[in-house]
Amino acid sequence: MKKILSITLSILLVAGTLAPFANAQVPEPPKAGTDFAINGAGATFPYPLIDTWRVEYKKLYPNVNLNYQSIGSGGGVKQHTEKTVNFGASDAPLTKKESELAPGTLHIPETIGSVVLAYYLPEVPKSGLKLTGENVADIYLGKIKKWNDPKIQENNPDIKLPDRNIIVVRRSDGSGTTYVFTDYLSKVSKEWDQKVGKGKSVPWPTGVGAAGNEGVAWATRNTKYAIGYVELAYAFQNEMTFAHIQNAEKTKFVEPSLETVFAAVNSFSINQLPRAEGDWSEVSITNAPGENSYPLASFSYLLVYENIEKSVNDKEKAKALIHLLHWMITDGQKFSKPLLYDPLPPVVQEIGKQGLARIKYNGEQLWNYKPTSAVKAEASKATINSAVKSEIKSDVKTLDAKKSAEQKKLEIKKKVEELKKKKAAEAKKKAEDLKKQTIKTPAAKTSASK
Repeated sequence: MKKILSITLSILLVAGTLAPFANAQVPEPPKAGTDFAINGAGATFPYPLIDTWRVEYKKLYPNVNLNYQSIGSGGGVKQHTEKTVNFGASDAPLTKKESELAPGTLHIPETIGSVVLAYYLPEVPKSGLKLTGENVADIYLGKIKKWNDPKIQENNPDIKLPDRNIIVVRRSDGSGTTYVFTDYLSKVSKEWDQKVGKGKSVPWPTGVGAAGNEGVAWATRNTKYAIGYVELAYAFQNEMTFAHIQNAEKTKFVEPSLETVFAAVNSFSINQLPRAEGDWSEVSITNAPGENSYPLASFSYLLVYENIEKSVNDKEKAKALIHLLHWMITDGQKFSKPLLYDPLPPVVQEIGKQGLARIKYNGEQLWNYKPTSAVKAEASKATINSAVKSEIKSDVKTLDAKKSAEQKKLEIKKKVEELKKKKAAEAKKKAEDLKKQTIKTPAAKTSASK
């Protein structure tokens, strides 16, 4: 009950902070009359969104050209570490060892997405095949080899699964999508955790490798009886069928969608997230609690140096980069939903804003952003929830529906006490009025005394 109440109150608090966030100062726009080429590289997971940002931002600022290489999170971290790009992108936060190799790196959350298990089963032409976490782990461990294995068939009694070998497709490159996928498998399977573990690259027990989300999507889409893990946007773009995965409570098979990923993010408190300059290595939102939480949800990050001269050799270009990244995590979020990414909640945007405000060029701060004390106070209390008004009403209804019997008793008791006080006050007032009347009317007093 306390959790539900906290979530609902937090949504209301975040809603109240929308105005301060919207009115906050923004970085200086790119200098007119100068062409800027900004280079980034990394995760394929957010590529459809980043490419849309490239096009839409150029409409606003024609002198800024964003070149983003979709090479995988491993490649993005490598190029960021080697300082060959202006910013990197990764679905996996830097490990402690990677942070030591790239000191002063800021993690700027850019979007929230999900990984799906796509499949090509001629006998099952629609999405909705039900898989547990254990099923998925055993498929990728090579223990479940046939589509009609009893463990899969048990979850799908209404479907006659084929007696065909499962062709396992996985990433061949260092991948943030792999990190999210294996992070989830490590949570739901002890055997996977002990034998394989989590990471951008792992010692795969089985499977055929393909590069990038694009490669896995293509291989799965064009190979009968294949299964592969890809970001949700790629599954939709390639018209792929995908599985519904059992939730953390093992009470329901959840379809990947904006709403179920939103539910997963909602279950985490903002104070569980570090500042942009902090240690993000243990941040994970896979296998989140909640009946409707899709278990393969994740943040995706922009990686940028606090001392930006490490990767940008011009002050004006550095300022243009800050403006671009700020636009991505604020105004650019409106392009998320059509591409099946969840927009960043305002409190997560605030983490990014404060991170960007730390960037300096040769010791000079480039954006003097200082959130108001009200924004700081509200953000510190908030959970990671979208402050959309229509969703507030829904959560309030959910709160009412889930009130415990004890809470109802407390409310009834409170109402009874309030009623007693009201009646007592009314009785007191009547007594005082009667007293005034008897004082003014001696006859009445005499009559009363008789």
